[in-house]
Amino acid sequence: MKRILLACSSGMSTSLLVKKMEEEAKEKGVDVEIWAVAQDKAPSEMEKADVLLIGPQMRFMKKKFSKRAEEVGIPLDVIDPVAYGRVDGKAVLNMALELIGE
Repeated sequence: MKRILLACSSGMSTSLLVKKMEEEAKEKGVDVEIWAVAQDKAPSEMEKADVLLIGPQMRFMKKKFSKRAEEVGIPLDVIDPVAYGRVDGKAVLNMALELIGE
């Protein structure tokens, strides 16, 4: 099972994206756990994740999160603003899987 963590400013704006990503994973037959948290919870939640995706509105946090991600050994990146705005679960799921190396 792949574990995908999304971080946004409050943890709420990504909830619809999580749902779309889960739907896409189910269609593809990919076993995933996807959850979203607020920025202050992300560092502790990274221990449970295989990848961290940061909401585009928080791209300024990438450097801060990179240190923690390196410590726990997971890749991270900022979600494409267009895919995020369109709530494109397929694109964001594919991005996460590529970062994990799937």
